[in-house]
Order: sequence, then structure tokens, then C-alpha cells
Amino acid sequence: MLFSNYKNYPEAKINPALLWEYNINKIDYAKMRNLVVQRVIERGWPQDWYAMLNLYGVDTVKNTITELTYLNEKDMNFVSHVFNLPLMALKCFTKKQSAPQHWNS
Repeated sequence: MLFSNYKNYPEAKINPALLWEYNINKIDYAKMRNLVVQRVIERGWPQDWYAMLNLYGVDTVKNTITELTYLNEKDMNFVSHVFNLPLMALKCFTKKQSAPQHWNS
């Protein structure tokens, strides 16, 4: 796994700018797990990834990724590769596949 050394960074913190619309001092990271994971995937730096993995653990992050309803194509393929998840296991991939496409797209 790309971030397998995350335990070497126990002091890592998630950048508050990723959660700009929330009061970072009052955020419940357990309840907002899906949002936090999605924001780190979409906009996070390595420090944010280390913090996320230390906060939730690899298995919880993997399960959360499979539950996300939207990730762009690049991010979908990235997390699929990093966490060794088949694309068909991702809800965002199956949801995208079931959406009708325009004939010229």
C-alpha cells in the first residue's frame, strides 16, 4: 500500500481547510467519516492521508471508500489501486455505470 508507513506519522493532522464549512473544534469525526475520507481523497496531501489512516484505520477507510457515492474517475482508479479494491466494489463506480450516458459522450 502506498501509505503503509502511516504509523510513522502519529502527529499528522487533517488540514482544516479540507473541512472549510465546519467548525473544526466541534466536528465529530466518527459521524462525518464519509465526508472526511472523500475530502482527503479528492484534495488531501500526504499529511492528510496519514492523519486519516491513523484516525480511522486502514480497514475502516477501505469500507468507507466502498460506500462513497461519488468520486471522479481519477480518484476512483487511484483508491482502487492503492487499497487493492476492485472497481466493481465501489458504489461510486457502479452508480456511475448505471447512469445513462448521452450518445455522443
